[in-house]
Amino acid sequence: MSASTHEEKFDPAVEKHHHAPQVNIADFDDPNLDLDHVDTLEDDSPYPEVRSAVANTDDPDMPVNTLRAWFIGLLWAIIVPGLNQFFFFRFPAVTVTSVVAQLISFPLLRLWARVVPSVKIFGVSLNPGPFTIKEHVLITIMATVGYQSAYATDIVAVQRVFYNQTYNFSYQWLLVMSTQLIGFSIGGIARRFLVQPPSMIWPTNLVTCTLFNTLHSQQYAGIGNRGGISRERFFTYGFICSFSWYFLPGYLFTALSTFNWVCWIVPNNVVVNQLFGTASGLGMSILTFDWAQIAYIGSPLATPWWAEANIAGSMVIFYWIIVPALYYTNTWYFKYLPISSTHSFDNTGKTYDVTRILDESGAFSEELYKGYSPLFLSATFALAYGLSFASITATLTHTFIYFRKQIWVQSRRSMHEQPDIHARLMARYPQVPEWWYAVILVTMFVFGIIVIEAWPTGMPVWAFVLALIISFLYVIPIGMIQAITNQQVGLNVITELIIGYALPGKPIAMMMFKTWGYITMAQALQFTSDFKLGHYMKVPPRPMFWAQVTATVVAGTVQLGVQSWMFTNISNMCALDQPDNFVCPNTQVFGTASIVWGVIGPARQFSSGQLYYGLLFFFLAGFLAPVITRLVQIRYSNVVLKYMNWPVIFSGTGLIPPATPSNYVTWCVTGFMFNYVIRRRHFAWWTKYNYVLSAALDSGVAVSAVVIFFCLQYPRNGTIGANTVLTWWGNVVSGNTADAMKLPLLTPPANKTFGPTVWN
Repeated sequence: MSASTHEEKFDPAVEKHHHAPQVNIADFDDPNLDLDHVDTLEDDSPYPEVRSAVANTDDPDMPVNTLRAWFIGLLWAIIVPGLNQFFFFRFPAVTVTSVVAQLISFPLLRLWARVVPSVKIFGVSLNPGPFTIKEHVLITIMATVGYQSAYATDIVAVQRVFYNQTYNFSYQWLLVMSTQLIGFSIGGIARRFLVQPPSMIWPTNLVTCTLFNTLHSQQYAGIGNRGGISRERFFTYGFICSFSWYFLPGYLFTALSTFNWVCWIVPNNVVVNQLFGTASGLGMSILTFDWAQIAYIGSPLATPWWAEANIAGSMVIFYWIIVPALYYTNTWYFKYLPISSTHSFDNTGKTYDVTRILDESGAFSEELYKGYSPLFLSATFALAYGLSFASITATLTHTFIYFRKQIWVQSRRSMHEQPDIHARLMARYPQVPEWWYAVILVTMFVFGIIVIEAWPTGMPVWAFVLALIISFLYVIPIGMIQAITNQQVGLNVITELIIGYALPGKPIAMMMFKTWGYITMAQALQFTSDFKLGHYMKVPPRPMFWAQVTATVVAGTVQLGVQSWMFTNISNMCALDQPDNFVCPNTQVFGTASIVWGVIGPARQFSSGQLYYGLLFFFLAGFLAPVITRLVQIRYSNVVLKYMNWPVIFSGTGLIPPATPSNYVTWCVTGFMFNYVIRRRHFAWWTKYNYVLSAALDSGVAVSAVVIFFCLQYPRNGTIGANTVLTWWGNVVSGNTADAMKLPLLTPPANKTFGPTVWN
């Protein structure tokens, strides 16, 4: 559709008829708000990020719920989750992202519109005309909603690998459907708070919207009138450059990716490698030339700078100051371990061998535990647990202080009353009835009850209900924080802690509780995020609902089928010496966590008198931090403090580990350059190209990674170039360092141990 066509469909006079009385744009002190233009933007968003990425027009007659959109969307719901599930168990793995589906769908459907005859079958048109942007959104959402491995498939894999439990497909399917879909019910209820308000901008969706509008050559006022090349051509140039460049850090010159250049100078100096390393160090080398490393935690161009500044401050204080202080004072015996690691360790400095504390039946043995070792964590891993604890209480306190009025107002406001052009445009479409969400909730709840009662899971019904209550309680607070800051607070650690105390010695129940407690919230936010994307792109809610639910069912079923086939037909699955590298790294971590939290239990690690008892005080710190900040802000009217967001500070670095501080450093530096310097000095350029550049870089790396993997790494078991390009200096220098070898500062004497002499 051309701009003129859209403008004909949009009648400001009609829209103003629906305007509510003048109200505040946000009922809290919103750092994203453009206060300079809030009174002059009645027919556009008051947020410059939204204006630059989202059109303020709509064509309600544009085809969306078409046969071709459903056919291609379901095709992607089979192919993408199936491929990702296959490679999920392999190391190194490759992930086919929704960006790939988004890009390939565009020429594919353009071709469909050109060659498929315009005939009807049972009243449904095979070719309703030109391929529309709304069809493209629906297809991409179907490819996105289930593209990652369903969390519950790891429960099935761990039961098979760790506990020799293989239940039938009915058990697996009911478990996956319940964990994946039950969150959609609460996501639907939460849309009033997380989708309709204009202040809930969901920054990641803005990149996706920009790519859609660029591909379909959409023109709208928010782009601005800056000259220069078109956004379509800019995206093409950026994509080609990103695709081509990634062959260097991704294959030909991998030192450009890790780029621990200080460690190359003194490769055997442990302290220098710990501080400046990027594999097991604190990332003070700062630089990388790999967009995949920079955007490992999400695109820095999509997150507001004030949120990135919170994370930058958190990273510096906690990981560049507190971690070294704890490590080099040998707090909790940190010197005997790598400074940063994803593994747990025993009292000899070796990886913790969980099999040594299990008896012949696979149950925890107190006697074997006392004869082996307590469990030790690296400095970054231990601090990550503390920060996770703090984020849980900080989220509740922050939400009550800053968002309680917003939540109350939104609970009583209809779509027509939203002070936002996009909500008013969407008000013309029939909304999803509440009983649809109720049916999903009841059905998936019954599925969950069947799973835990019909099979020996060791999980009582009350634990299932408690897990759902925890996830439901946190959906709106965490969703509001994510929608504003692009950062999600995770519930995986707190759910492990709760069930570890409540049901010690029940690893299967622990995994299920964590999955229902965490993934229910995560799926609810995935649902609302996709609904916000449809909200921005003016896709009717009812087709959105059915596309998400149907694609999730298809994706989960396909993933279970692929996983079952792999364990049946691939020999030695998940063994460390598996010849095709199907060593199941995520399954190993998931299984180890089930033993650490479900078998050993948190009581032996975090209770009073135990090694990591001090970390529990982070709960109190998280509760008090927003209160103190708010009191200071009121007393001194400090404008800077309105940008301080404690849930983001505590949870923003939550991907460490497995992410490293170097990922965050380069992410923050890049975000500062684009979302602060360029945005302030060259706002017209930023408005027109910032999100286009982000989409181009993401797309180029995603496609390049797939090409490299399938053409250069997967064939011949990864032996292509084994004696040539893979062995030259640029591909081995980073690996010949203490950083890459993850060396600790101290090692215990031969046949000696460190740590306490008695533990229970």
